[in-house]
Amino acid sequence: MGRSRRTIPEELLLLALDPATGTTAQPQSLDLGLAGAQLVELALAGRIAPDGDRIAVVMARPTGDPTLDSALELLRRRGSPVRAVHWIGGPRLGLRQTYLTHLERCGMVHAVAGQMCGVLPTTRYQATETAISREIRARLDNAIRTGVPPDPRTAALAALAHAVGLGKHLYPGNEGRSSRSRLRDLIRHDPMGGLVAHAVMDVQNGVAAQPRRGSAPGGGPGARKAAAHPTADAAGVPGQSRRHGHGSMARVGAR
Repeated sequence: MGRSRRTIPEELLLLALDPATGTTAQPQSLDLGLAGAQLVELALAGRIAPDGDRIAVVMARPTGDPTLDSALELLRRRGSPVRAVHWIGGPRLGLRQTYLTHLERCGMVHAVAGQMCGVLPTTRYQATETAISREIRARLDNAIRTGVPPDPRTAALAALAHAVGLGKHLYPGNEGRSSRSRLRDLIRHDPMGGLVAHAVMDVQNGVAAQPRRGSAPGGGPGARKAAAHPTADAAGVPGQSRRHGHGSMARVGAR
């Protein structure tokens, strides 16, 4: 996989960065979203495919992206398809920080050291390539406003943005209500993105232990209404996730 194209995890993280505060919106659910975005990216690269509500490796050849290849290798080692909710909800260490560090190396963000309450050291990240962030946002805006079915990458990004609760960050207030609704509706345009987004929501709602009802055999998820999300758009200090979900998946954060 060439590095000329930004990956969906990178784009999701750039969407979540608040340009005013340098922090990430919805930090805990964002960690789940990044793990899900890796699955979508690997599927688009032809390395994995959905098998009902499970994920199967169909090609183990590395993509050339170290973080994605770490995830692919962990999936390969399982030896059998793994449920998407178990992968996304599994314990992981520093996945968000891994991507922030990568974006910093690429020159798309820069780290700003600071302190919380005048004592605790913090690091905030400001976007430096604002044109890239605007282009990502414009793709979502265009899909929402025109009603034209988006390309699979944009559809998956929209599904994940909705799943992690970025709707109120991207389209705040009463005036953004219709845009948030359309963002949610874009989930239907990409089966893999929809499967992963629903898995992210299931983990947040604590229903990862049971199989999804209405899962369509051989691929996409069955129809269901979008699950409720936490409404707070609290900005979080980027760092290691302290959220540990269900399952026994190995940690994903690449070195």
